[in-house]
Amino acid sequence: MKKIKVVLWLLVFSAQAVAQVAREHSACVEDSISPVKEAILSEVTVSGLTGTQRMKDSPIPFAVITPKKYHQSFGTNIVDAIKLQPGVSQISTGASISKPVIRGLGYNRVVVVEQGIRQEGQQWGDEHGLEVDAEGVHSVEILKGPASLMYGSDAIAGVMILHPEPMLEEGTMQAKVGGEYQTNNGLYNYHVGFAGNENGWLWNVHYTGKHAHCYKNQTDDYVPGTWFRERDFQAMAGVQKHWGHSFLRFSHVNFVPGIAEGERDENTGELIWEDGNSPKKYGLQMPFQRVLHTKVVSDNSWYIGMGTLKAIVGYQQNYRREFEESMDEAELAMRLHTVNYDVRYQLPLANEWNFATGINGMWQKNVNQAEEMLIPDYHLFDFGYFLTADKEIGRWHLSGGARIDNRSLSTKTAEEEGELLFSAFKKNFIGVTGSLGAVYNVNDRMNLRLNASRGFRAPTVSELSSNGVHEGSIQYELGNSELKPEYSTQIDLGMDYTSHFASLNAALFANWISNYIFLGRLPYETEGYRTYQYRQGDACLIGGEISVDVHPINALHIENAFSYVRGIQLHQPSESRNLPLMPAPRWTCDVRYEFQDFARGHCRRTFICAGMEYNLRQDKFYAFDNTETATPDYAVFNLSAGMDLHIFGHNCIEFTLCAQNLFDKVYQSHLSRLKYADTNCATGRQGISAIGRNVCLRLNIPINL
Repeated sequence: MKKIKVVLWLLVFSAQAVAQVAREHSACVEDSISPVKEAILSEVTVSGLTGTQRMKDSPIPFAVITPKKYHQSFGTNIVDAIKLQPGVSQISTGASISKPVIRGLGYNRVVVVEQGIRQEGQQWGDEHGLEVDAEGVHSVEILKGPASLMYGSDAIAGVMILHPEPMLEEGTMQAKVGGEYQTNNGLYNYHVGFAGNENGWLWNVHYTGKHAHCYKNQTDDYVPGTWFRERDFQAMAGVQKHWGHSFLRFSHVNFVPGIAEGERDENTGELIWEDGNSPKKYGLQMPFQRVLHTKVVSDNSWYIGMGTLKAIVGYQQNYRREFEESMDEAELAMRLHTVNYDVRYQLPLANEWNFATGINGMWQKNVNQAEEMLIPDYHLFDFGYFLTADKEIGRWHLSGGARIDNRSLSTKTAEEEGELLFSAFKKNFIGVTGSLGAVYNVNDRMNLRLNASRGFRAPTVSELSSNGVHEGSIQYELGNSELKPEYSTQIDLGMDYTSHFASLNAALFANWISNYIFLGRLPYETEGYRTYQYRQGDACLIGGEISVDVHPINALHIENAFSYVRGIQLHQPSESRNLPLMPAPRWTCDVRYEFQDFARGHCRRTFICAGMEYNLRQDKFYAFDNTETATPDYAVFNLSAGMDLHIFGHNCIEFTLCAQNLFDKVYQSHLSRLKYADTNCATGRQGISAIGRNVCLRLNIPINL
């Protein structure tokens, strides 16, 4: 507690000093700066503690990916669209499977909210991605830091909120078609949709198809098992009136990725292809996964007095199978049923007070339906009650709240050929969390923020009792039934400044986590695979992000961002002091020029952008028992351009072209799980490298009716 008090005192003192300098500077330049023409922070809204609030009034660090930026980004999955945000990275297994990482924390420490409820698949595994239709997402919010106050257990790192397409104006209808092609893995993506609003009755249907063969790079050539295909369907129908709204949402994702095992020929070092598989084949190739994710959500809101009552209830089923020997019979099959509920009441009170209270949680049931098992059958029930409030006092905006959670978990005994795989157990975890923060609006252009929060995460079933081979990450994992819940205490200090010529965002954080859970390698192999077991200890993560956007003229933007996080395990020797899976320090730079409309106004929003992603050497790795190795630095360059073509007064074609990894750089991300595949005996290089040069073309055609 002494360290926390010292840090708090230093942060408050620093905030006061910066505020004084900002006030003096503001007084000198107030009359010389013209009004900011573009949308600034005060106009951006985010999902605050007590409901939607202006981003500048939120003490919790947020990042917002606008619809414009999101739809101009390219990748093979949805996490690719956000991975370059300051403080955000990804754990990847091939090209199709990625998991978000926020400030060095990933897996079940990050909650993904889609269609109003938390996405629940088998997100504990390296080879399990997000079963979400990227084409159905309109914009993204990223909350950085413990968010257990609003989302309960598992939000100890933060939250990624995927917003659907907004409702159309009354009396309008719109159809859209679009497509995308990528050269490296032959990916082609097509989507169609139709939405409308007639007298407050709304609907929206959307279909996406995506297919890709294996990707390639200079050292590995084509990589077996990196192909995938995906078919998604979404539908929404509902009513929006003066009393509120009631929507029914449905989505179904059919995702079939290959499994990259990384096995090599002992003589040549080349990757081994199984019989019947080929580099440019779009059909099924052994081995592979098939994941079906179905979701039904009832989203309701009623205006009651001065407040709003919101109720969301959802059911989702994740059915994941692995096919290793036969295309007809799965060796591994897990069916996960989840019911989510969230009921809250938001009420603005007198004297600039806002208040919110409610309950949320989930019920889960997992059933194994094949011979192989990685985790046992289990039942889980979460219940949480929260209370939050915020208030404006002059230039200050204060907010905070408290929450109590209870998670009950029970598993079943399982045997295989007379051998005990899993022992039954029952556990109950209780967590009390909270958050308290303040924002000081120095002036219309500068804000200072300070926040202290406490997070809670109960260990997952896989961490407690896993026992089996993870084909996608090429390792054998063992659980630990003695694990305790994680608790985090995080301090955030941030500032933002916006002027006519530049904008600046900076954030520092310190996060202390007790009972931090991680995978450590054991000094032996099981069934020919490297063996890992879950461990825990006390940890500390410190770091920050800074981003600067300089625009000397409205058309030119020079954006630079730097992210850094250092994770250490306390009271440990040097080889086990560094936490595993910590992203390398990263610098990104984008130079973007936006042209004025030309060709008599038919060509609009034309831009060209050159970008660079430079990852520094990561030599702070978990070295105990050779669990991790250092990763050298590397730089990847991108080039993109696009425009909107207007004909007959309508936006007829949206066109974007991008060249990723322009110079065909060979590299491995420190968070790539394929980094630890077999070593190439011919080159001495271990693992599989990332995708090489990739040229992408995207066309969208909206049709207003």
